[in-house]
Amino acid sequence: MTTPWDLLIVTMDVASDRPVEQGELSLALAGAELLDLIDSQTVTVDGERIVPRLQPQIDDRLLQEAASSLTRETPYESVDDWLWRRGRGLSSAYLAALEAEGQVTRQRHRWIPLRSDRITLVDSPARRRADDRWTSGEPVLAVLGAAAGLRDEPTEDLDHLADDATVTVLAAVNDAVRELEAVRQRRGIEDAAFDNVWRGE
Repeated sequence: MTTPWDLLIVTMDVASDRPVEQGELSLALAGAELLDLIDSQTVTVDGERIVPRLQPQIDDRLLQEAASSLTRETPYESVDDWLWRRGRGLSSAYLAALEAEGQVTRQRHRWIPLRSDRITLVDSPARRRADDRWTSGEPVLAVLGAAAGLRDEPTEDLDHLADDATVTVLAAVNDAVRELEAVRQRRGIEDAAFDNVWRGE
């Protein structure tokens, strides 16, 4: 499995004081996909632009889908645009694929023979690998996990990471998550103001 899978599994597995928002997770998953495409030499990052290179066959269906969706004409897509475009609904797509592959189970109520919404991970090599990567503090997964909301640790210092492309992608993920939160806060303020007007306050 790949970095997006590791991130999703860790997100489901790690106890967190607050629930992970699907928007933040989707942006982090899109960033994880891009990092795996860089590692496989499918793309490079030139400044802020994603430059396609090889077109290898990738065993992972969702990662192959990501590679197939790359913009292959100049001016190439920016990392930021990729995160927002590719990230739309991505957490749901990964969760559905994880369930289809038998990596999760749905808990059933003892007396009601209906599937509940509670999803749990099965014990698997993929789960153990993701857990090992997380508990070892592997930097890329740690930064992506923090962006998704698993940790409150600051993620501004990315200079210790290996290469400029990785730093560019992770910084873009952090920026996109902050932008999403700012939009959410503005909408909350606007909704509250509308409610006050409606009530005549």
